[in-house]
Amino acid sequence: MSASIAKFIPKTTLQTGERAIGSLIFFHGSGDSGEGIKSWLQSVLGPEFSFPHLRVVFPTAPPRPYTPHAGRVSNVWYDRKQISPFVSEDETVDFMCKELAPLIQAEVDSGILMNRIVIGGFSMGGALALHLGYRFLKNVAGVFALSSFLSNDSKVYQAIQSDSSQLPPLFQCHGKKDELILYDWGHTTFDKLKELGVQGEFHSYNKLYHDLQKQELIKLQEWIMKVIPLESSM
Repeated sequence: MSASIAKFIPKTTLQTGERAIGSLIFFHGSGDSGEGIKSWLQSVLGPEFSFPHLRVVFPTAPPRPYTPHAGRVSNVWYDRKQISPFVSEDETVDFMCKELAPLIQAEVDSGILMNRIVIGGFSMGGALALHLGYRFLKNVAGVFALSSFLSNDSKVYQAIQSDSSQLPPLFQCHGKKDELILYDWGHTTFDKLKELGVQGEFHSYNKLYHDLQKQELIKLQEWIMKVIPLESSM
């Protein structure tokens, strides 16, 4: 089934330079799409969320029944019983991480080294990136999570406890007025990862709800330029 991922996960790709020497994969939040998050980023920033040396990929999650929305079908990366860190993760998150392998491999096959790939996302997309980056793709250049959290007993923590030999840097942001994914959930996630050895930075925004803000996106762009610089050692 994993070989068919391109058939049910369409992607929007943005590339401004003639040749990409790195890739950025941005996962949207629940109920959104790759094209939707791309347009949202542009509406907040003004210019497109692009880089002169990177290919930016915006995948779309497959439609599936989503329990927090009364089981209605939605574009979500995985199911969960409840939006809360006090509930264990659904097994569909493992399935989705494995199903995304061909998407990542397509970037490698195009000539991009794994350590020149950044993965991240907003809300559920950020949580998905934490699973991918600290369980399955530990040699990526970096991981970012915007307005995201992990369950208190997350398999991400368990994986790092079992093997902390290679941990990509982390960039996290969260709004203090977020009423869907509470600020404390995001900050607790960062603190737990930091205690386990993950190096990174956490940025708080006093007036930000469950939303994107220009200042955080500018900081994210600066961080991405730092972990995947213009000059490649390839």
